[in-house]
Amino acid sequence: MSAKELIVSGQLSLGIELGSTRIKAILIGTDPNQVLASGSFEWENQLVEGLWSYPLDQVWKGLEKTFADLQQDCERQHGVRISRLNSLGVSAMMHGYLAFDSSDELLVPFRTWRNTNTQRGADQLSELFGVNIPLRWSIAHLQQVILERAQHVASIDFITTLAGYVHYKLSGEKVLGVGDASGMFPIDPATKTYDQKLVSKFQELNLGSDLKKELLDILPRVLVTGQSAGQLTEEGAKLLDPTGELQAGAAMCPPEGDAGTGMVATNAVAPRTGNISAGTSIFAMVVMERPLTEIHHELDIVTTPSGDPVAMVHCNNGASELAAWVSVFNEFAKLSGSNVSTDEVYELLFKEALNGELDAGGLLAYNYLAGEPITGLSSGRPMTIRTPDSDFSLANLMRSQIFGVFATLSMGMEVLKKENVEISVMSAHGGIFRTAGVAQKLLAAAIDAPVSVSSSASEGGAWGMALLAAFAATTNSDLGSYLNNEVFSSVKTETSTATKEEIAGYQNFLARYTTGLAAVKSAAGQVN
Repeated sequence: MSAKELIVSGQLSLGIELGSTRIKAILIGTDPNQVLASGSFEWENQLVEGLWSYPLDQVWKGLEKTFADLQQDCERQHGVRISRLNSLGVSAMMHGYLAFDSSDELLVPFRTWRNTNTQRGADQLSELFGVNIPLRWSIAHLQQVILERAQHVASIDFITTLAGYVHYKLSGEKVLGVGDASGMFPIDPATKTYDQKLVSKFQELNLGSDLKKELLDILPRVLVTGQSAGQLTEEGAKLLDPTGELQAGAAMCPPEGDAGTGMVATNAVAPRTGNISAGTSIFAMVVMERPLTEIHHELDIVTTPSGDPVAMVHCNNGASELAAWVSVFNEFAKLSGSNVSTDEVYELLFKEALNGELDAGGLLAYNYLAGEPITGLSSGRPMTIRTPDSDFSLANLMRSQIFGVFATLSMGMEVLKKENVEISVMSAHGGIFRTAGVAQKLLAAAIDAPVSVSSSASEGGAWGMALLAAFAATTNSDLGSYLNNEVFSSVKTETSTATKEEIAGYQNFLARYTTGLAAVKSAAGQVN
């Protein structure tokens, strides 16, 4: 079938991902590697009463504009518009806190993964459960508001993640994919749902609190990939497409988090495989063969979309500060009369970074726009630091900025190495890897492991979600086999390794970086 025929017949799978800076939709047909059309909408988080948030009206405005952009791209490329979908899936930023009352009214503004105000709740649960509960997990947010005796606690009827909320409004189903659910509450790997022993401990801890309902009654039901998660309703179709062109009835797969879709988009769902996703935040996921020997605050234990245990190193700060520096150079290029595009500025600066000294010449770059739990910082201040005798060149500046994106991540990866977690190869995706062979090579030095980037990596999590939607509509029973045999068998990849000298150079940078964290902490307390 031609692309036009596929679209007219509705043999389509749509993946939508609500990322930190962009909502993106990817449409595929019967060939999962052929993207038929895409659409997007840019948005930014806001500080609301000191907490990072997105207004829910922006969620729906963004989804509507994303779908309209998808329709325009489809018509431009193929001369037809989308009226029917075979399957649909929604992904979004993991974790955070969306709490609703029995009338589905939002009780407090959406609190995203980026907030670090949940220390007391996270610490209390980590000690009680005997597992690391990160600050951004939904259960840490819930425990924090219980401890604070927040007024809204007594009215809580349902809590979910952003993906779970959008899925509920589109389908009427209060469900969540196991990967996203593992960022709400710990998952039992045997049952692939919430750990019942830990649920009981939570209930005992909060007897007599203002929380009126049982925990399992307010959490979404957990599903693994391949299970039915309902259908797109008439109301849901109109939320995406108010024009009425899009028909209801598409099969919906379990909603997932951006970590899970990143794993799918890089074919990193089998033991000893892993992936790194770099965007506003940066995180690494490694599928484990065995449990860790002890608790580490640097590591979350989450799952693949199939429910297999994964060690996750999540850093609140990714490539945003690097993008800010590139933007400054882009402004200078425009002032100088140059007509280079933003992509060309990135390519020029990234390639120049390879000419820098192996340890970035004594320069340090901290990308902390927000707090960073791994390094113990409750708030962030981006900083570039150098000594008077450092080599302040453009090459070293850019190398230090790229190193700065990976530095905190590499600290967490070092913990995995000490746990003897074996990694065959790390697959990477995100805009930072678009300039071939630069960020990929520097990342290989930072984590002392081969880094692979596939030709499909630039499509990102929205494509990964489209694959999960397509998988749910097939007769395949194993996600790994589906990805290996039907998706990635023909995908080209490039793998970079670092030399001993490059690894040693990065380690010199990291030693200074670690010492210099005291300066960032001081700045966060003094510079407002």
